[in-house]
Amino acid sequence: MAQAEGSAISSSPRPMDLLDARCPSRDVFVDLADKWVLLMLVSLREGGDQRYSELQRSLGGISRKMLSQTLRTMERDGLVLRSVNPQASPPLVMYGLTELGREIAEETRALCAWTEKRAATVHEARAAYDLRHAVSQED
Repeated sequence: MAQAEGSAISSSPRPMDLLDARCPSRDVFVDLADKWVLLMLVSLREGGDQRYSELQRSLGGISRKMLSQTLRTMERDGLVLRSVNPQASPPLVMYGLTELGREIAEETRALCAWTEKRAATVHEARAAYDLRHAVSQED
């Protein structure tokens, strides 16, 4: 009986641990932490479903290649839904958030608010750091 209990314990799922490189949550976290994914979540959350060109304009600075890559990753992860209306000429392709995508987009609100609130402080810290390290490199 003790052996059966032991095997039940070993087959039970282990808790997720982002800091463990072998944890399956790690690669999901890495995808989500990508700057373009975060910015796309914000754009789709605020602007709703968008065409490819609308997304590219809203994300200012993203290349076509990176936009395509990011959309594919997000679609694969179940965050974005690509829909095609073949009746339109040319066919109308739209990208929107899935339920899972809307959930994580909502979770990014606090990070966005903090970033907008504290960006000036971070830039001041960077400038102070750069000044300290420029002086120490001259020695």
